[in-house]
Amino acid sequence: MNPLITRLRGLVRPSSCPIPNQSCPAAQRRRQFLRLWMPLILFAVPTVVIAYGFVIPRTCIAGFNGLTFGFATTVLGACMAYGAGIRAARKG
Repeated sequence: MNPLITRLRGLVRPSSCPIPNQSCPAAQRRRQFLRLWMPLILFAVPTVVIAYGFVIPRTCIAGFNGLTFGFATTVLGACMAYGAGIRAARKG
């Protein structure tokens, strides 16, 4: 169990850090990146997988048509709006 915990800690705190009690700037950037973009990933990936993997193939709109294209553009628009919101919030 201890090697597993050590390996998981290595993902958060890179081994190049000479001081284990302080965070490296690279680790802080990685944590901030994950903290900002993980909600988008946790929204978009399950939405697309459930829609195109389970729901749409079992309905009358199966296949690539205007409705499935519209759903894809809706998810893409939500992702772009989230990214624009993050960018605007970080600017000012």
